[in-house]
Amino acid sequence: MGMSAAGASGGGRRRGRGSRRAHVMAEINVTPMVDVMLVLLIIFMVSAPLLTVGVPLDLPQTQAKSLDNDKEPLTLSVNLKGEVYLNDTQIAVDDLVPKLKAITETRNGMDERIFVRGDKKVDYGTVMKVMGRLSSAGFKRVALVTEVEQGS
Repeated sequence: MGMSAAGASGGGRRRGRGSRRAHVMAEINVTPMVDVMLVLLIIFMVSAPLLTVGVPLDLPQTQAKSLDNDKEPLTLSVNLKGEVYLNDTQIAVDDLVPKLKAITETRNGMDERIFVRGDKKVDYGTVMKVMGRLSSAGFKRVALVTEVEQGS
């Protein structure tokens, strides 16, 4: 009787130790990662519309339809003071063509569409000066940006 008890208890301890070593936790808790990703998604959804246009202008209105565009467009803006902006960066009119050529070489080349925005109270000659420089530099896809006309 004593022998059977000693043999059973000794064997039980070995199995107990061996089973603890063999049990490895192989679970990954993805809940915190999903929470972080959802917070980042919300942040980007809220901030993306705020980053599209940086130069405030009062655009003229027209009945033309908007153009579909996949990537960020090249936008030239002329404000009331006659200052020219390439996207959100102010640029001198003399530096306009070299910088546009450098940018378009990395994109579509001279086939890149360039959008020209001008406040409706801006001097017509300033906008024509910018468009004339673009045309003489060989840019053929120049578009004027307007707002949709309200009520007609």
